[in-house]
Amino acid sequence: MTGNVRLQAETERIAAAVGANLRTVVDSSAALPMWDTARMVLLGSDVRELPPRRRAPSILLGLNGEGDSLWQLGAALGAERVAVLPEAAAWLAEHLGRSHDPDPGGLVLGVIGGCGGAGASTTAVWLAQEAAVHGVRTLLVDGDPRGGGLELCLAAEDAPGLRWPDLAGASGSIGTGQLSDSLPTAGGFSFLSWPGSRDRSPDVEPGAVTAVLDAARRGFELVIVDIGRGTESLGSFAWDCDRILLVAPAQLRAAVAAARLLQELPPVDTALVIRGNAGSALDAPLIAESLGLPLHGVLPELRGTAAAAELGRLLEFGKRKAVRRFAELVLQLLGDGAV
Repeated sequence: MTGNVRLQAETERIAAAVGANLRTVVDSSAALPMWDTARMVLLGSDVRELPPRRRAPSILLGLNGEGDSLWQLGAALGAERVAVLPEAAAWLAEHLGRSHDPDPGGLVLGVIGGCGGAGASTTAVWLAQEAAVHGVRTLLVDGDPRGGGLELCLAAEDAPGLRWPDLAGASGSIGTGQLSDSLPTAGGFSFLSWPGSRDRSPDVEPGAVTAVLDAARRGFELVIVDIGRGTESLGSFAWDCDRILLVAPAQLRAAVAAARLLQELPPVDTALVIRGNAGSALDAPLIAESLGLPLHGVLPELRGTAAAAELGRLLEFGKRKAVRRFAELVLQLLGDGAV
């Protein structure tokens, strides 16, 4: 549904290339008869209101140059995905071509801190480690280009394999085996990190991120994305997640910051993890209620965890009983065969 002639032409060209049956309308009254029966609903960025009591659109389509407003509109309309044309043309063609595939692939789980230093990276690493222990094919993705390189937490900066700069120009369909066979491993799982060096890495376009995560979804049972809190990370990585875990310390200011961040997240199932000591188990339900989120666990605040992350010893800490109990509980609550 769009009244933008250029957007309509771009979408029709892509749909025709993959043999998709596309019906185009310019307003909601014409869309109503097909809205709930269509396999996929594509919405142009010129549309500001949806038909009442109808499902959320599958993809919000926009054009290059619309900036962050496109992701803000996607969140407001409840879109499942956002695609910027013409850059995302190859991804959209791939997505439309797979629309008849009954197997959606693995679960893409985003982990994000409600405030700085909340423990999102630690949570992501420990979840990936525990999932691997249970035999789940797991990929840990570093979604923070300004975070210094998640590989340093794993002491795996010398592990052979691709990093994000090697995939900066990726687009369209990436072979599942091609990706999984090219990634480094640590702790029993594969990982894709930004380099842990001082050198400036090339920018990775959102289309490349989407292409990589689509291949990851097809090649792994669980993909855990450590999402940075910056606008770039939210726009590039959060929108490709099926579910999100919001990690926050058991503190008032952290809860306020988390509430603000929630307004910027895409409309996917989101749950809360509270970081704290044993006494935080009492505060956690209250914080979850105030945020309107289900509580998925309390991340144990172990002495020396920050130093362990600095020294690349997070995987060693991840073997502790308290950590394993926490991670296993979270993975069980996620369902979807996570463990």
